[in-house]
Amino acid sequence: MSTPHGDFDTPAFMPVGTRASIKGILPDLVAKCGAQIVLNNTYHLMLRPGSELVRDMGGVHRFMNWDGPILTDSGGYQAYSLADTNTVDDQGVTFKSIVDGATIQLTPELAMRVQNDLGPDIMMALDDCPPSVGAEAAEVDEAQRRRLGNAQRRDEVAAASLRSRRRETLTHAQRLDIANERTIRWLERCKAAHARPHEQALFGIVQGGTDLGKRTWCAERVTAIDLPGYAIGGVAVGERFEQIASVVRHTAPLLPADRPRYLMGVGYERDLLAAVRAGVDMFDCVLPTRNGRNANAFTATGQVRLRNAKFARDRAPIEPGCDCPACLPAAYGWRTPEGLPFTRGYIRHLFMVGEMLGPILVTLHNLRHFQRFMADVRETVRTEAWEDLLRRWPVAAEGFLS
Repeated sequence: MSTPHGDFDTPAFMPVGTRASIKGILPDLVAKCGAQIVLNNTYHLMLRPGSELVRDMGGVHRFMNWDGPILTDSGGYQAYSLADTNTVDDQGVTFKSIVDGATIQLTPELAMRVQNDLGPDIMMALDDCPPSVGAEAAEVDEAQRRRLGNAQRRDEVAAASLRSRRRETLTHAQRLDIANERTIRWLERCKAAHARPHEQALFGIVQGGTDLGKRTWCAERVTAIDLPGYAIGGVAVGERFEQIASVVRHTAPLLPADRPRYLMGVGYERDLLAAVRAGVDMFDCVLPTRNGRNANAFTATGQVRLRNAKFARDRAPIEPGCDCPACLPAAYGWRTPEGLPFTRGYIRHLFMVGEMLGPILVTLHNLRHFQRFMADVRETVRTEAWEDLLRRWPVAAEGFLS
């Protein structure tokens, strides 16, 4: 895909730089690990430092010193899932800021204005992402449970209970219908409000939950609006792998073959492989960076949890044969004794004593892991040697068999 800030190869995996930063990693190292495009979060940048400031600083590319393509999400999902209290209606999502408690209404028009200010190459329409089956009655989202303290947690439970009571008269199927219809109306408003269509590509999003009929309904109406690309949203929000694969296999062929197809928020290797085989071109996920900060390293055979005591005297790299900066620092011009890697034992020590170098090294490994995997997948798309790919990446086998 070609953008004003360069091309990127597809299928592509986009590292997530929520607040205009891949946590702890210099932009040059992100690129050297193989990333050609990154994702920023509209919700967080809208709240702090504010889209007008980013615009006045020259746009998000100059602001974060990244000279390649950037995609921003619309901010709607975060407004719904992270805010302490929120309401969703036909106008938009009204929520309280996690920064200062101010009440904000995120409308399609505001989502476009903020993203026009930020200046990414690709921007997402505001959509209504309904909860997965059974999630309506959940009192506290797990991400929030980890984030919030006890006092805040009590407030959130009360807010979640209120939201649950508001929804109790709706079945899940009815909520999906409302979300689908609202998503189409909001997309029309987004396109009308988009002020820089010749500089920034606007993508529409297909919703519908795990109901394939509703996915078809939404896809037909989203693709009836002429856009540079289209996305599959509302997956990986609580569904099993088999459900995700089923939705993607059904929905991807409904999207135009001559436009990029983007699967939002999906990141395990099996998910990526299943989606590529269904015809998806673009992916993003926080897994490589979030897991890296928590000492979980991705490898071709599965995750390695480096805090485990068994690694205390382990002199091996995170993954033998990997060419990331942690496993093969000499390839990046880093000076180490005899060109040796950073060992599992040393990295475990860094995590155990709270040294920031540990999360940096494992994040670099994970970023490179996913870029190596996607490069191999791209080559396999050309050669169709899928069995050879699985021998090199057994961790992705379930995605092939699905």
